[in-house]
Amino acid sequence: MAAASCRLTEDQFLCSICLDVFVDPVATPCGHNFCKTCITSHWDIKVHCQCPMCKEVFRTRPKLRVNTLISEMVAQFRQEAEREAEQEAEREAQQEASSSSSEPQVSKPGEVPCDVCTGSRLKALKSCLVCLTSYCETHLEPHLTETGLKRHQLIDPVENLENRICKKHKKPLELFCKDNQMCVCSLCAVIDHKTHDVVPLKEAHEGKKAELGKTEAGIQQMIQKRQMKIQEIKHSVELSKNDADREKTAGVKVFTSLRQLLKEHQKEITETVEEKQRTAEEQAEGLIAELEWEISELTKRGAEMEQLSSSEDDLDFLQSLVSLNAALPTKDWTGVSVAPPLYEGTVRTALSRFDEQLDETAEQMNEMIDELNEAELKKVQHYAVDVTLDPQTAHPRLIVSADGKQVKYSKIKKNVRDHPDRFSHLCNVLGRQSFSSGRFYYEVQVKEKTAWDLGVVRESINRKGKGPLSPRQGYWAIGLMNGEYTAHANRPVELYDEELEKIGVFVDYEGGVVSFYNADDADHIYSFSDCSFTEKLYPFFSPGGKNTTPLIITPVCLDE
Repeated sequence: MAAASCRLTEDQFLCSICLDVFVDPVATPCGHNFCKTCITSHWDIKVHCQCPMCKEVFRTRPKLRVNTLISEMVAQFRQEAEREAEQEAEREAQQEASSSSSEPQVSKPGEVPCDVCTGSRLKALKSCLVCLTSYCETHLEPHLTETGLKRHQLIDPVENLENRICKKHKKPLELFCKDNQMCVCSLCAVIDHKTHDVVPLKEAHEGKKAELGKTEAGIQQMIQKRQMKIQEIKHSVELSKNDADREKTAGVKVFTSLRQLLKEHQKEITETVEEKQRTAEEQAEGLIAELEWEISELTKRGAEMEQLSSSEDDLDFLQSLVSLNAALPTKDWTGVSVAPPLYEGTVRTALSRFDEQLDETAEQMNEMIDELNEAELKKVQHYAVDVTLDPQTAHPRLIVSADGKQVKYSKIKKNVRDHPDRFSHLCNVLGRQSFSSGRFYYEVQVKEKTAWDLGVVRESINRKGKGPLSPRQGYWAIGLMNGEYTAHANRPVELYDEELEKIGVFVDYEGGVVSFYNADDADHIYSFSDCSFTEKLYPFFSPGGKNTTPLIITPVCLDE
């Protein structure tokens, strides 16, 4: 018997209910063994008597008798286990004694102190899960020597021991329920969690540690993605700054040229007017000087005549009088005047020259505008999205191609199921894709169409009624009707007359902008600005009813 018991392990003497070594082992009719108290308590709370191992149900409660053979084997196993425990405890005590210093160590911050010490609390060597107490080397001695205490479960010192004990059954939390994701004791496992997946703490710890590793790896990936997003945002800001610098440089260049041209012609006008004024002043000054000289001569002759009038010498009087009369100024000033300069001709002439130079500047500005338009179109084309048509929204007179890229008008009205999303009066169709943030761009061929409308609409538009295609009604669109291109603003805006073949539609949701471009020559057609979008936006198409040429959603060609 002793030899046999030496080959047995503790697992062979464990009750499957309390997971402890048998106490008063009994056998059920199905042949499984349990502690008498455990199986009795288990059946006391059950309606039917059932074996916890094989689930066999007994119609009447079996009479249980202690299995003396297993009891003797358990008793012998306990003795062997106690001897081994004593030997192990002695070895641990010796190791602890050899590793510890000659003087007791006072616990330091962060270390677990002994719960029994008074005054200076020493560092704990072990914690007991039965006593819920941590012990220093001195106070641990009874657990290593006394038979009743040797069976207590000792672990490395930890704080908050009460958290390691089941509050309901007062047993150590040594199992983990995967179903409820909680730590349980051995009684919880067979009473409250008997149908759950319960594993030892170590197994659960290893599994959770592996999960934690995956989570940590996922967190690192999330961090990397967010760091990359930061770099992407910084790069976008840098690109925006470069674009802003280019725009400012172009603006400064254009308006500096205009200001320089204006300054030159302003200077020319000023100098011309001042020259005419200066000539008029010089002419006036010459005439005034001559008149002042004649006044001086006349004043002098008047004084001489006054003196001569007092002379009594007849001969001298007559001779002197003839001489004085001959010396008088004889110029006739009646028709002499200074005419004001004609400045109006000067300004007109300068403006005429300015207009000629402005035409030359306008040509340069138009070239610059073309370059800016081309650069702008290339930029928005990088927000190109793949748009396809949604047949479920198409008016019954519209035919949508199988690939969802073309739509045309049909004279025959199809018999289709009325759907809440379908247009019933207006010959419209929407794209499948919706957008509630960011920017997007797509292109539509309108070549050879005599009537059409394009743009975007908000999700809540009235699809069953009629009404103007205006922003108030949820439409941001342009179109062709009766040979005229029109922007469907709240007040319609006539657009230029150049024939359009391919239209580019660009939307900046947060920026509140919907812009239309001539995708062939990169010309900007029209923009709705300061829009306030609060709903999903859908691409909108209306092929008109004048001909059956389709509207075609074309691929966007990006020229690098």
